[in-house]
Amino acid sequence: MKFWPASKLFSFFSNDLAIDLGTANMVIYVRNQGVVLDQPSVVAVKSSTNEVLAAGNKAKKMLGKTPESIVASRPVRDGVIANFELTESMLRYFISEVHNNRKTLVRPRMIIGVPSGITQVEKRAVEDSAREAGARDVYTIMEPMAAAIGAGLPVEEPTGNMIVDIGGGTTEVAIISLKDVVYCKSVRVGGDEMDRSIVQYVKRKYNLLIGERTAEEIKIKIGTAMLSDESIKEEVKGRDLITGVPKTVILTDAEVFEALTEPIAVIIDAIHSALENAPPELSSDLVDRGIMIAGGGALLKNLDTLISKETGLPVKVAENPLLSVVIGAGKVLDSLDFFRDALLK
Repeated sequence: MKFWPASKLFSFFSNDLAIDLGTANMVIYVRNQGVVLDQPSVVAVKSSTNEVLAAGNKAKKMLGKTPESIVASRPVRDGVIANFELTESMLRYFISEVHNNRKTLVRPRMIIGVPSGITQVEKRAVEDSAREAGARDVYTIMEPMAAAIGAGLPVEEPTGNMIVDIGGGTTEVAIISLKDVVYCKSVRVGGDEMDRSIVQYVKRKYNLLIGERTAEEIKIKIGTAMLSDESIKEEVKGRDLITGVPKTVILTDAEVFEALTEPIAVIIDAIHSALENAPPELSSDLVDRGIMIAGGGALLKNLDTLISKETGLPVKVAENPLLSVVIGAGKVLDSLDFFRDALLK
């Protein structure tokens, strides 16, 4: 998704912001305007001065292809900040880009989605990064809570709502009732771990080294959580580990399925754990209401079918799984008093 024209964003910083500071993507929602930015959480800097050269799609194209003078990296790992300075620089860069580099900006309030398993130190790093990037006040909200609100679940009602938010770095499984999390299980397995599993599988089986970007493309094109009758193939290019020269192999969806078995099993186990720990009254609600899945991982082919088969419950994919967290955080921003109990203290 590209940047929106700056003319449409003139009042961008005069409004409060909701941010999904994801491992894979950073998405910004502006009050009264909706989602205005959706870019990969990647930043490229000069190694000598830390000057930001590019962020988002431009920087993602540089991953694994930069000379020593340039470092392209992802400052958010497993749902939390791995590099404070780069995260702050990335935030500033995106805000400057969408504003056509305007300098005189009103300091807004920000709501940021964070993993449920975040520590106090990690939470403080997120808040400090936002303040350094220009925020007046910073609120944090659990990503599964934001995803549930964004997916349209009635979280304010005294009924059980189950959300599975599969992001780039983490999978959050939560049971929500009365604007609060009754039970939550967070595992640091998501889209990135799936990519790494594909890299390792191809390396082990074909002695072929591929990058995580290539693995991600394979996952999107032929990745599946359950095999179907029709076989799909994809050409994969990489470096032969024995000869050291470029090589091409043909990968099938059955092979990618085999590569993804382990990370998917971890996600299924987390869902079972949440169901086992749910209070009986809320469990009975889930029989009728089922499970909602969100996040980029929800788009993996046949994952909803597999979860339904493993749990015996109906499973729905959120209408816009990639944007569920930021849309939910945006709804909280629009009705801050109503949703104040849903925010992290």
